[in-house]
Amino acid sequence: MDFGQALAALKNGKRVARAEWDDSGMWLLLVKGWTVDVEHETVLHGLLPVPWIGMRTSTLDFVPWQPTHLALLAQDWKVIE
Repeated sequence: MDFGQALAALKNGKRVARAEWDDSGMWLLLVKGWTVDVEHETVLHGLLPVPWIGMRTSTLDFVPWQPTHLALLAQDWKVIE
């Protein structure tokens, strides 16, 4: 599938990956961002105030993902079950 379809899957709570990432353990996930409980002045969920795409790396870290033009134009995206 293309990145537009992968993005739609991310918005539906799915994890996605590129076929070329097979066996690396890498995948993407949409992080919804955080919310603020104004009454109790606490921050709940996430790390940033807006939605962002995170990547699980081959070293098992989870970091913000910045797409390249190659990733955006790729046709080998797939949903990870």
